[in-house]
Amino acid sequence: MSSSAPPASARPPRVAAPPRPALTRDRDCLVSGVSAGLARHLGAPVWMIRALFVALTLCGGAGVLLYAWCWVFTPWTEAPTEEATEAGSAPSRRVPVAWILLVPAALGVLILASWSVGGSAGGSVLSQAPAVLMATTSVVLATAAGLWATLIDRTDTARGPRHTTVVRILSVAVLGVLFFVLLSRATGGIQFLIALLPLAGVLAVASSTLIHRWRDLAGERTRRIREEQRSEMAAHLHDSVLQTLALIQNRAGASSEAARLARAQERELRAWLYDGDAPADSDLPTDLRDYAGALELDYPVRIDVVSAGLSAERASGELAAAAREAMVNAARHAGGEISVYIEGSVSGVDVFIRDRGTGFDLDVVPSDRLGVRQSIIGRMRRAGGSATVRSTDGGTEVHLTFTTTGENRG
Repeated sequence: MSSSAPPASARPPRVAAPPRPALTRDRDCLVSGVSAGLARHLGAPVWMIRALFVALTLCGGAGVLLYAWCWVFTPWTEAPTEEATEAGSAPSRRVPVAWILLVPAALGVLILASWSVGGSAGGSVLSQAPAVLMATTSVVLATAAGLWATLIDRTDTARGPRHTTVVRILSVAVLGVLFFVLLSRATGGIQFLIALLPLAGVLAVASSTLIHRWRDLAGERTRRIREEQRSEMAAHLHDSVLQTLALIQNRAGASSEAARLARAQERELRAWLYDGDAPADSDLPTDLRDYAGALELDYPVRIDVVSAGLSAERASGELAAAAREAMVNAARHAGGEISVYIEGSVSGVDVFIRDRGTGFDLDVVPSDRLGVRQSIIGRMRRAGGSATVRSTDGGTEVHLTFTTTGENRG
């Protein structure tokens, strides 16, 4: 009885292995997210990666070097937009590393102080090797706690500047007490040098704040350079491109296709030059300017939006909706040049939309045409404001009034 291999067509297709996840560190981590990121990337348990680091540390400190290398060169995971907006993009660490470093340092200082008060063989606590080792370890731990709080915990979303200030004060206090304890028992040159170690730690903790100030100064310098470059570019473009676009608009006329495109390009270029990196505020003037730019691309019109006074009216309010409806009616039926004037004050907002069309009589408009009656007049009445339409042979003016008494309902 012989057996034969199944035909190639009967063999199940080979399924490609899924790609490995990217090597990144989680923003919500224990200390740095290195072990969790490596475990996810390699598909191994987290405890196994941590045990590997511990085993390598026992082999001449290789685990510490590998961990530090991964910490420096492994990027954070990208935070979602909502998370970056609400809680910030800084990571959050669940382990209080600064306190874990500071508590043993404080205990070491207390033990050294008790040895110093109780007396020791040789007349000096610094003549004993365990005391020297404990003093050096306490200095290192207290200094590391202050540096960790300043450089890392300051931007932690779960801690912040107040936590940093408390840890820094306590670490300096621990180092100060240790300095006086060691100095009071120092009897020789080497012992005086050991007693000066806490002062070096205090200097390191105090100077760590200069790093943040240096970063702020570097960021401010970068922003100033970018602003100067933007100003130079704006001046050059204003003398060349913007004047050319304005000349095209004047020569071609407001209703021509070339003028509409030139005005749209001029609006976008001015917004890019003068708005900078900050997003535009969602207020009434900004919304109506953006809407005017969109209408100029769809209709042969030129719309000028002018704002005077202060107004906190939202772009999503009923007043903005009524103004947009009046603008689109003017662009659709009148064309040509349209002016929008916004006058804001503490008590309310007035918006005037004027065109130079042939005008119309609101009373003879068919009842099924609800654009002016409901979308403008009715909307403003329901919102607590008012709207009036005055139309003549020389054009139409829509006046929208909204009084902000108490809560702004617009």
